[in-house]
Amino acid sequence: MGGLLLPQFFNVLWREVFFHPLLVSVSFSASFVSLLFLFICRIGSSGVKLNLPPSPPRLPLIGNLHQLGSLPHRSLRALAHKYGPDLMLLYLGQVPALVVSSAGMVREMVKNHDIAISNRPRNIAPSAILYDGNDVGFAPYGEHWKQARKISVVELLSVKRVQEFQRMRDEEVTAMVDRIQSACVNRSTINIGETLIAVANNIVSRCALGKTFMEADGRSRMGELTREMMVLFGAFSFGDFFPGLKWMDVVSGLSGRLKTTSRKMDEFLDQVIEEHKANSVEKKDFVDILLQVQNQKDEKLGSGLTQQDIKGILADMFVAGTDTTSTVMEWLMAELVRNPEVMKKAQEEVRRVVGKKSNIDVEDINQMGYLKCVIKESLRLHPSLPLLVPRQTSESIQLGGFHIPAETTVFVNAWAIQRDPTLWDRPEEFIPERFENSDIDFKGQDFQFSPFGTGRRGCPGMTFGITVNESVIANLLYWFDWKLPGGVLAKDLDMTEAHSLTVFKKLPFHLLPIPYNCSP
Repeated sequence: MGGLLLPQFFNVLWREVFFHPLLVSVSFSASFVSLLFLFICRIGSSGVKLNLPPSPPRLPLIGNLHQLGSLPHRSLRALAHKYGPDLMLLYLGQVPALVVSSAGMVREMVKNHDIAISNRPRNIAPSAILYDGNDVGFAPYGEHWKQARKISVVELLSVKRVQEFQRMRDEEVTAMVDRIQSACVNRSTINIGETLIAVANNIVSRCALGKTFMEADGRSRMGELTREMMVLFGAFSFGDFFPGLKWMDVVSGLSGRLKTTSRKMDEFLDQVIEEHKANSVEKKDFVDILLQVQNQKDEKLGSGLTQQDIKGILADMFVAGTDTTSTVMEWLMAELVRNPEVMKKAQEEVRRVVGKKSNIDVEDINQMGYLKCVIKESLRLHPSLPLLVPRQTSESIQLGGFHIPAETTVFVNAWAIQRDPTLWDRPEEFIPERFENSDIDFKGQDFQFSPFGTGRRGCPGMTFGITVNESVIANLLYWFDWKLPGGVLAKDLDMTEAHSLTVFKKLPFHLLPIPYNCSP
């Protein structure tokens, strides 16, 4: 359900099916056979009564799809309040979906059933673009996923490895600061969203591939491919909700777009990998590390690591590391602008710690306790994936006293839990101080605060992402003061959400940077 927008569903259905003359008779016949089959199945199973979680009323064929709206995390919280505050069962087309909306149920799910709910649904876009499950984030649970995750955690995303990438990260952050300084000369505003997407993409590209692959016109080749992938991840797929209607993805054009983007990504990564193989200069980006692991044939960690596996892991880094990271930072800057007293307090801390130095290092950031609270509070209010990445049950389980069938998609509404008034004081307000002198963290053990997920399928790139956030935001707060252009008041800043793979700010966000003079 990554980017499900109900208007997309009906627009595609109406345009491509109801008015497609060659498909009317075929669709009618298929629908008749499907309804007959469902009727027979219902008769055969009418004697079985399972204690399923509560469900809202649903419509024929589409089930509860019509109730999701354009912002599913908000619609699902409203439905949960009415039908199932802890657990709620929906039917998204032909797909049963469990919505978990309480920290207590997340705790029970992870503590008692983590393996049983560690699978992923086989959605169309991730399968097509991420090498049919040869990645980490969307791969089905099993031995292949265990080895791929182990490689990612141990070899690519450990605390030690993230620290080794500091030079690359610092160089890209410095380049971002220089670009903003250039805008200051003409007192030009900057698009915060575009600025943060660019720096996030460049950091991931440098760490993963060794360079940014900037074109002559200033565009990043990898950035363009990443944007294409994110659009497709957010597109409506008939096959995801109506497996028997997967052929309609061909009619709508989605299958063709997926094939084109997948081919371009494949050719690009093949070229990058071959260049790394041919270049004997000692480097330490993700490609080099994965090739070294691949050559360790006698060690279990590298056993069976194919070129497809390497490409799947690399593609994962861009899907998980670019859009999600930049989205978190954009919401954070928006909240700081809307809360000038928080902005002032955070800037005072950053500038006090850094002093008159020309750069901000890890030791400096480790002393910025309030900045870390600001990042936590932004993640609480604005998790980039409000429903996390969906899981799937591999077997039937008992959860909260209810029967959960096998092959049920599981959504954790982290956004709703992180705004639960029974868990948080004044939950709709931006109050970083709530994390001062608090042990609550986002590492997956505090189930009321899990923006990166929990259990076996928690995000392995959490340390990498947080490190990027801290570095970029600290530099933005140190080097510049920030003002809204055109006399716009902070309280009037539009915070409307838009939903695709992530939930991002709907309207472009421009700010006027003013250079900070750190001289005495």
